[in-house]
Amino acid sequence: MNDSMGVGRELPPALVARLTACLGERFSLSSGVRAHHGHDESHFPDQPPQAVAFVASTAEVVEVVRACAEYGVPLIPYGTGTSLEGHVLAPYGGVSVDVSQMNHVLEIDAEDMLAVVQPGVTRKQLNAALRGTGLFFPIDPGADASIGGMAATRASGTNAVRYGTMRENVLALEVVLADGRVLRTGTRAKKASAGYDLTRLFVGSEGTLGIFTEITVRLHPLPEDSAVAVVRFPSMQAAVETVIHTIQSGVPIGRVEFLDEVSIHAINRYSKTDLAEAPTLFFEFQGSPRAIEEQVALVGELAREHGAEDFSWASRPEERSRLWEARHQAYFACINLRPGCRGITTDSCVPISKLAEAVLRARAAIDASGLIAPILGHVGDGNFHTVILIDPEDAAELERAETLSAELVEIAQSLGGTCSGEHGVGMGKRAFVAREAGEAGVAVMRAIKTALDPRGILNPGKLVP
Repeated sequence: MNDSMGVGRELPPALVARLTACLGERFSLSSGVRAHHGHDESHFPDQPPQAVAFVASTAEVVEVVRACAEYGVPLIPYGTGTSLEGHVLAPYGGVSVDVSQMNHVLEIDAEDMLAVVQPGVTRKQLNAALRGTGLFFPIDPGADASIGGMAATRASGTNAVRYGTMRENVLALEVVLADGRVLRTGTRAKKASAGYDLTRLFVGSEGTLGIFTEITVRLHPLPEDSAVAVVRFPSMQAAVETVIHTIQSGVPIGRVEFLDEVSIHAINRYSKTDLAEAPTLFFEFQGSPRAIEEQVALVGELAREHGAEDFSWASRPEERSRLWEARHQAYFACINLRPGCRGITTDSCVPISKLAEAVLRARAAIDASGLIAPILGHVGDGNFHTVILIDPEDAAELERAETLSAELVEIAQSLGGTCSGEHGVGMGKRAFVAREAGEAGVAVMRAIKTALDPRGILNPGKLVP
């Protein structure tokens, strides 16, 4: 990156004039607006940009990128600011490119089961637009994140065990490159074998290779019916082994979420639920009533074999919604256990056969650290999180927490897993990427970054070690 444009320096007056002429009042130097765009849900200190550009079209993104490229000024894409890894922070200053006004669903093609959206469309907005079509967009990371941000971080969530992640559900992209060129990747076809898979290259690139301006996503039929069960277990191991055997048995469950007793305690306090405070699985079964019956019978048998102490149902739609909403609010519930704290959120994902070992080793490491760190996650695909609660003003506690986070990553990687199953790398996990990808892998990543962004202006300080 061109370090001549660092934090504390003013933007060139000619650049300010050019962007003001392009965007008018939608180009802001306001300290309040800048502060908002230098903050996310991560534990990192706020790092505001030098300006914010509220773009409303591909043409405006092109103009902003070309102008900033001319002066070597960093560009940080911004959707809803729900990142857990510092993706939207501006460690080198620059211009935050806010795509929240690019929030139109451009097309819904029910016959081909796809939708074309602008990057600022949120997942809830898209599903609201799909009402009456018999289709839905299944990627559900909890927060009402933008589709652009979800594609950039290769997000997934509670439905990934059945429907996959953003990697499987993005068909095509329109991307503005670092020099202002507009690139279109992919097609509307469900598969392709024509050259390098550029769509997959950009999905998960975290704004370091280009800025998304249009995204084509897969849609899926709404399940005929669904049922939700809450199952309490005598131990973490019993709960996790139930999940492993359920997956290995081929049961096509819709969702399965694990929450330890600390997480359940946090949810009860925050969402006013009255769940038993014990290791718990939330199951969702989808399909025809007959298919659900069969799934429930098999999972119930597996759960009882592992000592399940309770198997309660949420039969009414409002009960099911309340349970899943409580699960989606679990991060904020955990943070609320210690008012004024921030959370370092780990994001390990391991092969399903190693899940029980990974979770038990993680619990032992947490207990040895003396820190508060609830464990929860989308265990159906081997992905689990800890939320390490810290006082951001306590340097010694922060150091202990970062040591614990590194230990948890090392556990996952030693078991053939990854440092990040869905949150992305951002600023928080760059060191772990080197260990995971190896020297050759990092060299290839740097070569791609240099080829597409030779001046390093696209979201600098993120992803690439």
